[in-house]
Amino acid sequence: MNLEEIINNVANEFGSYNFNCLALAHIDFKKKSYESYSLYDNPFLKGQKVYFDLASLTKPLTLGFSYLRSPELFNDDMKLLLNHRGGLKAWGRLSRDSWRKQVSSYTIKESDTVYSDFGALRLQLEIEKKENLYDLVSPMWDEEIVHWLDIEDEICAPTGRRQRQLIDGEVHDDNAYVIGEKVSHAGLFGTIDGVCRTLLKAQESYSLIQNTKRQSDHRFINGWDSVSNPSNTLAGSGATTNTFGHLGFTGTSMWITPETNTGVVLLCNEVLGYWNDRAKLNALRRSMEF
Repeated sequence: MNLEEIINNVANEFGSYNFNCLALAHIDFKKKSYESYSLYDNPFLKGQKVYFDLASLTKPLTLGFSYLRSPELFNDDMKLLLNHRGGLKAWGRLSRDSWRKQVSSYTIKESDTVYSDFGALRLQLEIEKKENLYDLVSPMWDEEIVHWLDIEDEICAPTGRRQRQLIDGEVHDDNAYVIGEKVSHAGLFGTIDGVCRTLLKAQESYSLIQNTKRQSDHRFINGWDSVSNPSNTLAGSGATTNTFGHLGFTGTSMWITPETNTGVVLLCNEVLGYWNDRAKLNALRRSMEF
C-alpha cells in the first residue's frame, strides 16, 4: 500500500487511533529523495513543521551514529553495549544526582541480547571518556533534529500528561526528563523531513547502508535493530533479514532495506491518551512498503 493510500485510510477513521498527529515517509536512497505525507486533527498544523518526540530512535541517532562516524572509539566492551549484549539490566528508575554512579556500577559482561536503556546510558559514559557524544554526532543530523532541552518555539506533537500537565515540547521518557541532560536513550525530537534528510545525509557522507551489514545472528547491528522474521515484522512489507532500523515508544519508527535501497519512516504521538493497545499502530506499521 502506498503512502497516499495509507494516509487516506487513516483519515477515514482518524478518531479511532490513539494518536492525533501522524507523518509518514518513503526514502529512495538511490535517487537521494523522499516523499512524505502528514495528517493532523488540528487544521492549523497542516503545512507546519511539526516536531515529534523520537523516543528510542535517539539510540541509533546518537550511539549508532557515533559508531558509524568513529568506530575506532569503541573497544570490545563498548561494542557489546552498543548491541545490547553487555549484561546490563533493561531499565530502572534513575535520579538526576546519582544516575551516572548507578549506571557505572554494573559490570559489563557478554550476554544474550537484552534491550537495555541502562546499556545505552553506560555506553554514553564510556564514549564520553574520550569525546562528548552530542558534539560527535549532532553535525550528522539535519537542522530539524533537536534535543528537547534546545526546543524553543517549535511546534511539537503532545505525548500525554505528566503530573496532570500536557507533555508538549518536553521528553516523554521519565528517566530522560528527570536526568535533565542530553542522554543517549531518549530525548531527540524531529520532523518527518528532518529524519529523512538525516538518513540520506548519513548514507551520502558515511555509507550508512554499506556499514550496517548483518555479520552474525545477533539481533542488533552496530546499534540498529534488525528483522528476524520478515513475514511478521513491524518494519513493513518487503522487509528482509538485512533490514535495520528502530522503534520508538511514543509511536515512531524508521527502517531501511539494503536490497531495495529504500527506507520508511513513521512518526506519531501514539502515547497521547494511552499506550497499552497498539494493534492499530502496529497494523499501520506493517502496511508500509519498502
